[in-house]
Amino acid sequence: MASDDIAQLADALSKTHVEDGELSFKGLGLKLDNAASVEGLIREIEQCQCLRALRLEGNTFGVDAAQAISKALESKDLLQRCYWSDMFTGRLRSEIPPALRSLGSALMSAGARLTELDLSDNAFGPDGVKGIEQLLKSPSCHTLRELKLNNCGMGVGGGKILAEALIECHRQSTAHGAPLRLRVFIAGRNRLENEGACALAKAFQLMGSLEEVHMPQNGINYTGVMALASAMRHNPELRVLNFNDNTFTKKGTLAMAQALRHLRNVQVVNFGDCLVRSEGAIALAGVLREGLPILKELNLSFGEITEAAALVVARAVTDKAQMEKLDLNGNCLGEEGCEALRDAMENVDKGDMLASLSDDEGEPEEEEEEDDDDDEDHENSGDDDASDDCNEDCEEDGETVKENGIMRKEDSPEKLQSPAEIKSFLSCPSAEKLVQLGEMRTELQQQVDASDPHKAADALLKIAALYSEEPETKTAVLETIDAMLKKLLSASALHSYCFLSTLLVLLGLLKGEGKKIKVSLVPGQLLCLEHAVQQEYFPQHHASLLHTVMSKNSEALKSCSRASERLNSALEKKCSDQH
Repeated sequence: MASDDIAQLADALSKTHVEDGELSFKGLGLKLDNAASVEGLIREIEQCQCLRALRLEGNTFGVDAAQAISKALESKDLLQRCYWSDMFTGRLRSEIPPALRSLGSALMSAGARLTELDLSDNAFGPDGVKGIEQLLKSPSCHTLRELKLNNCGMGVGGGKILAEALIECHRQSTAHGAPLRLRVFIAGRNRLENEGACALAKAFQLMGSLEEVHMPQNGINYTGVMALASAMRHNPELRVLNFNDNTFTKKGTLAMAQALRHLRNVQVVNFGDCLVRSEGAIALAGVLREGLPILKELNLSFGEITEAAALVVARAVTDKAQMEKLDLNGNCLGEEGCEALRDAMENVDKGDMLASLSDDEGEPEEEEEEDDDDDEDHENSGDDDASDDCNEDCEEDGETVKENGIMRKEDSPEKLQSPAEIKSFLSCPSAEKLVQLGEMRTELQQQVDASDPHKAADALLKIAALYSEEPETKTAVLETIDAMLKKLLSASALHSYCFLSTLLVLLGLLKGEGKKIKVSLVPGQLLCLEHAVQQEYFPQHHASLLHTVMSKNSEALKSCSRASERLNSALEKKCSDQH
């Protein structure tokens, strides 16, 4: 050990004192290679009779130095908190596992009962996780409440090892009558990808005790996100959910939205830089309408969200009594959109809640049409295999994960055998067939369900396209539309918002994901909506959603200008009514 390091350590030790059982050597920047180099540090540890917390972060320890410290820790049975981040700068990766194993063995020998273990900023990779595997499985971690492994380069392999260790810890601790109740899990910047995320999701679901989950920047796309979303539902005390800089796209966002419906204690949601996009943002707005009662912060920045969807989100958060911050920076609003968003927040005295919009990407190019499959599968060629592992049944009020993970409701009406006349009509709709159905038209509402928004929107628009002023046809169409919409809009806010956003995508009013074929717009479709929004079953907040999107994309309706004006007028009246 260099003489200047010895002097620095001696100086630091002279100032060391134990406060509330914490002994700190934090941030000294020492390079400690062998037993001789840590003699003073060991002496301080041995003399501390009530050691409950040990800070070693910000120094670098060789294998021999770690082994020497381990011997001093073998008698420290009161130790609960190990702050051991950034401990191996400049070390060979092969040095780290044996150093960690030594320290872990000492804790197990001492019979320590840890509540917090922080090994962040140690680039130890999968082998480093093997170095702490036995510790994590041992009784010393049965009491663990906070596990911090940020920026450790664990990779897929390390994520799987970590998940199995946590599952085993839970199994053993449960057998001893005190199940592992981990509250805080931090593992950002670890390249966990889908397989690592899916493995950890199983552990999270098993524990059910998480309050904070931070997994930003892990290369996870919708397959892994869906597995994590399912696991989050089983952690009712969850307060902070941070998946910043992963790739949700629509499928992942809808899965997370489903999970958030069931979580009443969430205060912070960070889905920034996750490609939430407009349809996903509207789905989250639906959840905001019916849940998340104590939400304080929502980050949907850099998500390719357009102006209309951003406004829908903004209006949904204004009723949240504890809301403090809404971040929609870096999206695709354009200058006018940014101004409209600021105005919308200021008009309800919530201007201070809105984060800066300085990095807005501007309005999206008209010709851009993205294929979500490309986005979702870009980073993982083995995505289909991962999907098989992750897409397990989700006990969601009778819902299961099906068809590449899209939530579908196992409603009995859809399982019923449709009469031949109904099948004939749906295969080739015509006004004549609709009229001839007579009272059997009520069967048509059984063919749509809000949990399958594309099928529902497509059927609705096909029937609305049959509208004419001929009395018998008009009555048949409007009665059918009323029955369908009454069912679709009485679903949860999440499902009804997803249905309406899909409807808007098909009408060409909202930018959607993938290569969806837009319908051939006819006036009857807009006139049916004009009729519908005037009915009691059509809630004001649904009308507000339609009006917001329509007003920002009026050009898409110019081929049906008169019908569009009538619909817009009906929407304005509905939105201005006070209920």
